[in-house]
Amino acid sequence: MNSTEIKVLYSNNIMQTYARFDVVVDRGEGATVWSPEGKEYIDFTSGIGVNCLGYGNKKWAEAIYTQALKLGHMSNLFYTEPGAKLAQELIERTGLSAVFFANSGGEANEGMIKLARKYSFDKYGKGRDRIVTLVQSFHGRTITTLAATGQDNFHNYFFPFTEGFSHAKANDIGDVKSAVTGQTCAVMVELIQGEGGVLPLDQGFVKELAEFCKEKDVLLLLDEVQTGIGRTGSLFAFQQYGILPDALTFAKGIAGGLPMGGVIAGEKCAAVLTAGTHAATFGGNPIAAAAALEVMSQLTPELLDGVRKKGEYIKDAIKSWSLPAVLEIRGMGLMLGVSVKGIPKDIAAKCIDKGLLMLTAGSDAIRMLPPLIISYEEIDKGLAILKNVLEEVK
Repeated sequence: MNSTEIKVLYSNNIMQTYARFDVVVDRGEGATVWSPEGKEYIDFTSGIGVNCLGYGNKKWAEAIYTQALKLGHMSNLFYTEPGAKLAQELIERTGLSAVFFANSGGEANEGMIKLARKYSFDKYGKGRDRIVTLVQSFHGRTITTLAATGQDNFHNYFFPFTEGFSHAKANDIGDVKSAVTGQTCAVMVELIQGEGGVLPLDQGFVKELAEFCKEKDVLLLLDEVQTGIGRTGSLFAFQQYGILPDALTFAKGIAGGLPMGGVIAGEKCAAVLTAGTHAATFGGNPIAAAAALEVMSQLTPELLDGVRKKGEYIKDAIKSWSLPAVLEIRGMGLMLGVSVKGIPKDIAAKCIDKGLLMLTAGSDAIRMLPPLIISYEEIDKGLAILKNVLEEVK
């Protein structure tokens, strides 16, 4: 099918919940994709951080194929090998204690919220169930995770939202402390607010927050759905902040393109969710788990070091342009945001038209989440297009 035919099928048969860019993607290799007609695009999006190993990764595809022939799915009322091995790998590489497998970031965050509330209920009884999140945060599209999200533009249409959430200012420990009361069971944060604008939290703020939560027996929850699985140059972003959370969520890149997410709990709350208190039919699916094991095997210290170096390379290049349209570049590893003059979506659309897939974040930024394996040649091609577009911004 050609691009026009595919777009007509979408228009006629799929709910119009996405403001799609005018591009059909047919295939990919490395960090480059092509339309059905053969137009080439450098991909600085990786499916919003999902395709961490890029496209055409043969070992990843072979892991999926081999597992699919052996066992595609089995109920969690029984045991299978891939999920057990993956959980062990995640625990060994984080220093945490137990894993629950889900299917997406929003679902993982729902599970972590339940974990926090049950921890507090088990220890303190009813009434200690509120969770503090940050202004400009984003935690998902379910009714509960929308309530947890600290952006007013998401708080519409779907009333009533789940109760029990309040929002404090990022990097303002005083505001967080004032938001925590005797009814608070947890503080939940993204170490880099992705959808909010690629806004990293300050190291000092995070360390003080961790100490405060420990003192109050308030769980410190990390939403690492976007920052995890090598995106910032370590397996999880918290490993660059010198803290250990009580629980964290992961999704996006974990299975390299297949739907998967989950919660990793620390020792304090590893045994909180008991039989019957939480479940996911497809959680820990053997094919997704086999794909994730291959992703984990390729996230070597050398690859993660390369992610950090590539991120600095991109930052240095953009700073060297000294363009009026560039106000700030921020982020860690290959999770980068460029605050720009003009309308970010218009800039992204112009990049796409010239052959560079680009995202936006918040009200002022274009966002880059390229595959972790992107080559320097592909980076240079993408940056050349971005520079050309930004030079035209008045």
